[in-house]
Amino acid sequence: MSEPVTSPETVRARPSTPRPANLALVLRTVCSATTPPSRADVAAATGMTRATAARLADDLVAGGLLDEVEAAPSGRRGRPATPLTPGARVVALGLQADAGLLAGRVLDLRGRVVGERVEPGDFRGSDPGPTLARLGRLAAGLLDGLPDGARVAGAGLALPGIVDVDAGVLLRAPNLGWSDLRPAELLGPPLPAELVLGNEADLAARTVAETAPGRPGPHRDFVYLSGQIGVGGATVMDGRVVSGSSGWAGEMGHVCVDPAGPACRCGSTGCLEQYAGRDALLAAAGLPRDTGPGELARRAADGDPAARAAVDGAARALGVALAGVLNVLDVPTVVLGGHLGELAAQLCPALEETLGRRVLSARWRRPRVEAALAAPAAGATGAALRALAGVVADPARWLRPH
Repeated sequence: MSEPVTSPETVRARPSTPRPANLALVLRTVCSATTPPSRADVAAATGMTRATAARLADDLVAGGLLDEVEAAPSGRRGRPATPLTPGARVVALGLQADAGLLAGRVLDLRGRVVGERVEPGDFRGSDPGPTLARLGRLAAGLLDGLPDGARVAGAGLALPGIVDVDAGVLLRAPNLGWSDLRPAELLGPPLPAELVLGNEADLAARTVAETAPGRPGPHRDFVYLSGQIGVGGATVMDGRVVSGSSGWAGEMGHVCVDPAGPACRCGSTGCLEQYAGRDALLAAAGLPRDTGPGELARRAADGDPAARAAVDGAARALGVALAGVLNVLDVPTVVLGGHLGELAAQLCPALEETLGRRVLSARWRRPRVEAALAAPAAGATGAALRALAGVVADPARWLRPH
């Protein structure tokens, strides 16, 4: 099973195409454009007549899914064409509960952050009731601060574990110590849209695959590693998050790199996160648990022996785990997020050396490793992007009276 993110191709319209599909095509064309297109530009990109493209665009503008913006001076005679952009009043709420933070982020259909709040803390072994109630208050504060006329199109919650999306159940989050929960029931007052759960790493990977709703990112095929207290993972192929038959794929933090290694919270031994998780790295470097990744990176760069050994050990463990993934899936790029992204400069030399030895295809195409350029709590951003993707896919539903 794979979850659609976005597609770079524009499907051209046909006379027999139903109106809902043509509305989606127009909205997707505007969302994916790097500069605001006019109605004529949309017609040319989609193969529609100008009259059809204009009529559909008018409907989307009237429904708030598109906005008209002022045209830049062109120096040409006549009235300039009116550019179109995704609607600023359509927003989605993304939430995240992790072992090291609670977060909320509101994005609009243009991909802009309308509101956000990140509260660091240590939530390992916390009581889920009070913790999720606190997250609910955070969410309520963000929603109360929305601009007048904002329309909440969806809400999502990123969690660091195995979730049953259809049932709305968190099955297990080892680093939080939570199991068999319905988070929506513990947040407090109902949200203005149904809350959809998701795995934190899967949702964070969306921020690389999709830079804004309907706009593809720089990579179509990659493995994403999310470094928090532990290590999450996701695989994106052809712009889709590969979630597996039950939605549980991507648990790379629990890939075994040494069967005789230390015990993991998941119940196994020698898991990747026991070497590359934030707590494991700091313990190996002899640093307090509340030390930031930047301080560890500075010490490693300055040649501190313990810090350097901790980072190199994490890099080798990452290389062993990722080489197996790359050999099986044949993807060209690894993207590091969270604390792994902040440590990328120190991790990459040993990591790339290990991948070069262990990935069979490296002789012809050496794997690329790079850091994700994302704000903290990327899972919250991805949760909002996923909700807005539903608007781009089916705008007709949002034009009907509610």
